[in-house]
Amino acid sequence: MHHLLQAGLFLQIITVWRLASIVNAILGLISIVIGRQALVRSTGTISPRRPKAIAALVVGLICVSFSILHLLLSTGGFGTGSGKLGAIVAMVVGITGTSLGAVALARSQRIANG
Repeated sequence: MHHLLQAGLFLQIITVWRLASIVNAILGLISIVIGRQALVRSTGTISPRRPKAIAALVVGLICVSFSILHLLLSTGGFGTGSGKLGAIVAMVVGITGTSLGAVALARSQRIANG
């Protein structure tokens, strides 16, 4: 019986909207990792640089788009379980990953052009 009460408490803390924000933030973190790898590799050879930069851009833009959609669809305020603050944090993380990808892509184009 005690475990059922703990499971119920867990379901009250992690709502579907909060879980969506967490998943979105993880997606943004993935874009940061890929963008950072592309940026570090942008000083080396051409081959691994461009696909990772494009991947970071795409994943970061998807994260930002989902964050905006989440903010538009959620009805509750902050602290109600709607995940608005998490969506805002995920948007900032996604913008960071997108920026890293854009910088890496610009460097790869500059190096490729000579």
